[in-house]
Amino acid sequence: MNSAETAVRLRPRGSNQVGMGQFNERVVLQAIRLHGALPKAEIARLTNLTAQTVQIIIARLEADGLVLKHAPVRGKIGQPSVPMALNPDGAFSIGIKIGRRSLDVLLVDFTAQVRERLTLDYEFPDPDTLFDEIRARLATLRKALGPKRAQLLHGIGIAAPLSLGGWQSLLGVAPEQAGKWNAIDIRVRVAAMTQLPVELVKDTTAACVAELVAGRGRSIRSFLYIFIDTFIGGGLVIDSHLRSGGAGNAGAVGSMSVGLGGADGAPPPQLLSVASLFTLEALYAQAGLDVGAVADARALAPPWLAVTRAWMQQMSPAIALAIHSATALLELDGVIIDGSFGREMLAEVLAEVDGALDRYSWEGVARPKVLAGAIGADARAIGGALLPLYANFAPDRDLFLKLDR
Repeated sequence: MNSAETAVRLRPRGSNQVGMGQFNERVVLQAIRLHGALPKAEIARLTNLTAQTVQIIIARLEADGLVLKHAPVRGKIGQPSVPMALNPDGAFSIGIKIGRRSLDVLLVDFTAQVRERLTLDYEFPDPDTLFDEIRARLATLRKALGPKRAQLLHGIGIAAPLSLGGWQSLLGVAPEQAGKWNAIDIRVRVAAMTQLPVELVKDTTAACVAELVAGRGRSIRSFLYIFIDTFIGGGLVIDSHLRSGGAGNAGAVGSMSVGLGGADGAPPPQLLSVASLFTLEALYAQAGLDVGAVADARALAPPWLAVTRAWMQQMSPAIALAIHSATALLELDGVIIDGSFGREMLAEVLAEVDGALDRYSWEGVARPKVLAGAIGADARAIGGALLPLYANFAPDRDLFLKLDR
């Protein structure tokens, strides 16, 4: 796709009618977020607003501290243009990822960059202590911001599995320990700690949101998103809309079967039981190796490398089957894969999955491109943090990028 086609796809359109001030402000902010620093004339072209309207909006946004001027750019003819960019210190939000192996609490600025990161590792989250840990970390981030900048906090977004107590037998978690989560409303518990708005979204959906808003989703219109963590999961974006469905099933690749039911009536394994980092941890443990290597460079170094290779040979055909099945049902521009590991590991995973896809017949369907995610391990917490930022500053409060076709 060339730059002109991308601009048309991602063009947020404003209105020159009276009474549309706040909406038009959000449209201008969206244009800058999608395209980077822009001169006012280019903002007017992208948003379909008049030059005078853009001039007024930019002055207002600059006075509110939401945009700032970059150095003038001198062309061959006429006056130099002054690009306007988002002010990183213009607004902040907090993203909380509650995972089955770790907690991440991130302070995210107006440009979706992580400014502070507080983490906690555990074998399995215990609600009796976890919410105290979250409360302490929220206080730490407020203190780091200081009284003045803390006023620019616009909310908290939580990314967590839909069922933290699920798949307990696979994880080896005691039923009573996993069952503690069944009666807990995570959003309500966190909302009781703060006066900020609090939103909750499924963890892999949050990761997909981050990719949609701040990653490859700015140029790819329809994609299946796959995130490999303790369990594998995903999300689905069609025509730049995040699709989750009433039950949250859309993009739930971890629950996809990777075979046929047996003659004995036993169900086939799910993708998450084969292609998750939990499986790789178990293989490391069987080999007497430190399971913490799943998240760092040791995974691709001896003696872990041989075990990692064995896992990839098991994982890649299963993910390839999921991709092939999805392609037969959905019109996809690509498949984006990311995970809570390093970029070198991600490159190896993509190469293995691509090789597995080579062994499928693509007659009758177009094979999608398999692409590396742009966000990485922080995708879930960043996606959570984007929820309040978009609620306050995006032109469409409904959810994420209902853009001009």
